[in-house]
Amino acid sequence: MTEQQNPPVGRLFGVGLGPGDPSLVTVRAAELIGKADVVAYHSARHGRSIARSIAERYLTGGQVEEKLVYPLTVETTDHPGGYRGALDDFYEEAAARLAAHLDAGRDVVVLAEGDPLFYGSYQHMHKRLAHRYPTEVVPGVTSVSAAAARLGQPLTEAEETLTVIPGTLPEEELTARIAAADSAVIMKLGRTFPAVRRALERAGRLADAQYVERAYMAGERIAPLAEVDGETVPYFAVAVLPSKVAVLPGRVAPLEPEVRPADGAGSVTVVGTGPAGPLWLTPEARGALAAATDLVGYTTYLARVPERPGQRRHGSDNKVESERAEYALDLARRGHRVAVVSSGDPGVFAMATAVLEVACEEAYRDVPVRVLPGMTAAHAAASRAGAPLGHDYAVVSLSDRLKPWDAVAKRLRAAAEADLVLALYNPGSKSRTTQVGLARDLLLEYRAPETPVVMARDVGGPTERVRIVRLGELDPALVDMRTILLIGSSQTRAVERGGGVEVVWTPRRYPEA
Repeated sequence: MTEQQNPPVGRLFGVGLGPGDPSLVTVRAAELIGKADVVAYHSARHGRSIARSIAERYLTGGQVEEKLVYPLTVETTDHPGGYRGALDDFYEEAAARLAAHLDAGRDVVVLAEGDPLFYGSYQHMHKRLAHRYPTEVVPGVTSVSAAAARLGQPLTEAEETLTVIPGTLPEEELTARIAAADSAVIMKLGRTFPAVRRALERAGRLADAQYVERAYMAGERIAPLAEVDGETVPYFAVAVLPSKVAVLPGRVAPLEPEVRPADGAGSVTVVGTGPAGPLWLTPEARGALAAATDLVGYTTYLARVPERPGQRRHGSDNKVESERAEYALDLARRGHRVAVVSSGDPGVFAMATAVLEVACEEAYRDVPVRVLPGMTAAHAAASRAGAPLGHDYAVVSLSDRLKPWDAVAKRLRAAAEADLVLALYNPGSKSRTTQVGLARDLLLEYRAPETPVVMARDVGGPTERVRIVRLGELDPALVDMRTILLIGSSQTRAVERGGGVEVVWTPRRYPEA
């Protein structure tokens, strides 16, 4: 007896067709289409398929054509699983049809506009079939590359990053993603266009945005996005925020010292960068730093911000806040978009007050000023220790450079009498060595020596160190200007959990409640 052989199965090909012009189909894609036993493509219920129209010149007439007709596009459905359930059923049925061909030994090409694995319909077949059959994916020119080519503007240069954003995201999320992006392409416009336009405007990027409709297809349209009528926008359109670095002749060049921006309006944005590094930066703050023509700040804080070609940096010492604020406002009055860089949150013992104080003088009252919040040191330190700020707390600076120590002591005493958790900023420096000891001794008049204290230094930075000690053991010699202290209330607990990790938390319920 001879052993029965299993019949050979067919091969699955996901074939990218590019953005629309048949001449942009790759040689490999054209070869596979011409040799396929079965050519499959998606279409709406009207039966027309853009993918098939692109591939038509490569069809030989001898292939079996499998039209995969969507049961719905954007309309509602009475399917028990809703819109997603209806599509999942469709994809399962379509995959079963293709599997029957593959099981019979036929090679199947699934056509996909653009690239098969970039927002492509093919990927739903791939997930269901590629682990069962020999599979090859043939890449295609994406709509992103096509739009950039049609605009004739680079998407990225040097260290810029490109963000691809679906326009179907909620408007708030769109705004955040756009604000944080260097360059961006926003896909799937159509009915989402009004929300995308509003998000671009809110993020301050509308003037930079370009609109590309049906790139390399009939009916192609290119225009500044701000000039586009939302009622005319189809699904096959994208919004593009091109490179800020790659300025071409005839485009707006980087700002010269006395040249106003294209909109003619200067401004000051005080940006909170968080306690350390880009992981602590909000998308809005990231966008403001990227959009600025000038950065002003303490040299150490400016060093945390990536350098951008054409953007000027004005660093200064940490003790000249008023002069720094005035300099920033003068730049803005001359038409520059200025970002004043502040660590942590700019409104907590930082640059927002200094800027607003000068901005309220008569000479600067017409200069637009806004403040963007950042993660403040107290909250960053609390997150590392647990939840010591879980109930009422007070924030006090121990620095007596701008107020007398008597005022500091009075406030500490009042907070201690009220049994508030305390966040102590600016506890010590090379020239201020007594404040921590004085504060500890004062608080011991009201708090038990066992009261938990969080000592957090350089949270988020390379030398981060967080320790939990007791108030009676607090050593001023271990505290410097980069340290923040969180002093517990009478209710604050320090508990050792699994692995010997101690956490600090303050209950939200107070005993008298």
